[in-house]
Amino acid sequence: MGYVRANDGTRLHYEESGSGPPLVMIHGWTFSGRFFDRNIPALSEHARVITLDLRGHGDSDKPEHGYRIARLAKDLHDLLTALQLERPTVLGWSLGCPVIWSYLELFGSDRLAGAVFVEQTPRQYYAVDWKYAHNACFDDAALAALQAQVSADPAGQDRQQLATIMRTEPTAEERATFLGEMAKCPPPVRNAVMADHTRADWRDLLPTLDLPTLVLVARQDKVFDWRGPAWVGEHVPRARTEFFDNSSHALFLDEPEKFDQVVADFVAHPRA
Repeated sequence: MGYVRANDGTRLHYEESGSGPPLVMIHGWTFSGRFFDRNIPALSEHARVITLDLRGHGDSDKPEHGYRIARLAKDLHDLLTALQLERPTVLGWSLGCPVIWSYLELFGSDRLAGAVFVEQTPRQYYAVDWKYAHNACFDDAALAALQAQVSADPAGQDRQQLATIMRTEPTAEERATFLGEMAKCPPPVRNAVMADHTRADWRDLLPTLDLPTLVLVARQDKVFDWRGPAWVGEHVPRARTEFFDNSSHALFLDEPEKFDQVVADFVAHPRA
């Protein structure tokens, strides 16, 4: 494990395992890199796997500023620079996807070998032309209700969210680890990140992307209608989409063997 410093001095925690082509994995809202623990042993047989804790999450610093998607994208840029990664594949789950989308918009794709987008809709709010919204945070009123819940009972919100993101059951040890990691994310951080994240609309960006792309979609997701994440695969040029028929939002936990194989194959052959 280690730390790198973002350009504003914030320490970003990461862990790495294995050797080979680099794979940088970015977790979702309130989570941490520990959520990929089940997958790292298999993936590290094929790649140098690096898991990042976003600022405000996990064991990274929790400053009082910087909880916008663009700042998280700059943090990713600072990590890639500090570790001198050559042609990494970046993988984002949920919130991790817009972090990568923002990175690509700000810094371009020249440095990257490919991108993997796991279970994120390009727009979380309902609109006249968009029906595949977040099931619980779909407009400003729903966001305010979520923020109130987070402020009043973050531990209860964690338990509810953990039950939502998996279709299968974690082990007792995993459950304790996951809840412990979520508790490290303070309510003000959660609410600030979600306020910025949930109002964004990335639909105009996705057709402009120009790097090998893999999109992973869970048919049984309780967070999004699966057609929202699938839209990403339909509109990123030449993207390949894999469907996970028996998974909810954390498809890498519900169907880990399939996830590990599909991702390892993509890292090895992103243009296949």
